Amino acid sequence: MDVVDVVALGESMVTFLPGRPGRLADVPSFHRAIGGAESNVACVLAAAGHSARWVGRVGADGFGDHLLERIAGYGVDVSSVSRDPARPTGVYFRTAGERGTGAHEVAYYRAGSAASAMSPDTVDLAAVRAGRVLHLSGITPALSAGCRTLMHALTAPGPGRPVLSFDVNHRPALWRSAQGPLTLLDLARRADIVFVGEDEAEGAWGITGGPEAIRAALPEPAVVVVKQGVKGATAFGNEAGAPRAAFEPAPRVDVVATTGAGDAFAAGFLSGTLRGLPLRTRLRCGHLFAAAALTAPGDLAAPPARDHADRLTALDDTAWGRLRLAPGWTQAERATEEANTP
Repeated sequence: MDVVDVVALGESMVTFLPGRPGRLADVPSFHRAIGGAESNVACVLAAAGHSARWVGRVGADGFGDHLLERIAGYGVDVSSVSRDPARPTGVYFRTAGERGTGAHEVAYYRAGSAASAMSPDTVDLAAVRAGRVLHLSGITPALSAGCRTLMHALTAPGPGRPVLSFDVNHRPALWRSAQGPLTLLDLARRADIVFVGEDEAEGAWGITGGPEAIRAALPEPAVVVVKQGVKGATAFGNEAGAPRAAFEPAPRVDVVATTGAGDAFAAGFLSGTLRGLPLRTRLRCGHLFAAAALTAPGDLAAPPARDHADRLTALDDTAWGRLRLAPGWTQAERATEEANTP
């Protein structure tokens, strides 16, 4: 099995976006797209020039065909995705309202999906482990007992284990027992890189003391990244053999939609990690990739070109603090470069 930069494992679904604002009961038509935390990370990393593989399970149906075609279209290796002839590909519908607001509705049709049947016996473990980084999220263990067994197998310490990246992604509605938060805490403690929102840590684990308290609850991972919303993000890690904490404010962004921004942030940080960039620069990469998602509709958006991102991450603190990113900012830079090319 060819070793790639990043392998991402999890469920991807076909998502239906409303043709106009309104309640699900009132929207007459929807546009088809794709969604999935882990496949989103793989797609963004592939678009950023890294080699990426997505591993999961989809039904032997048209929606499964669509997912594989779309994800492969980003340059992601999907050759290790299993097709299940007895279980369907998951789908969901959502309204135009943003998450966390009363106007936002989501209707999931994923119970009994092909992905919920993932287990150590139904997934190509060699393909999953053949990456410099293995990216997982807390959504997968919520899908079924088999998925939880798979997650514990993949996160178990052992020789040859890739760098393990884990995005907590606490989704209370998916868990059918009160053990969800404890399961997520156990998986986070097994990881090498952990992404968790400050609000997530409070909701799942009751931690209210800010980034330092979250780090204290997660002493085992080499790197813990605490996302603090529009304020920015704090990363705890080691540089030059010494423990270090770094905070980077988020740039101001003219938001179009928030869906997929967390996945894009994780992809940006992992991109910086794969390139061996300093902790602060990795955080800025995460912010820029998230800004690309925030300024575009849908779950997926092309990240900024690498040289463009490198110029922005190299700004001094004052210039970074003045940065404001509006819709089209990634394409505008490319258009300017093309216009200046003789």
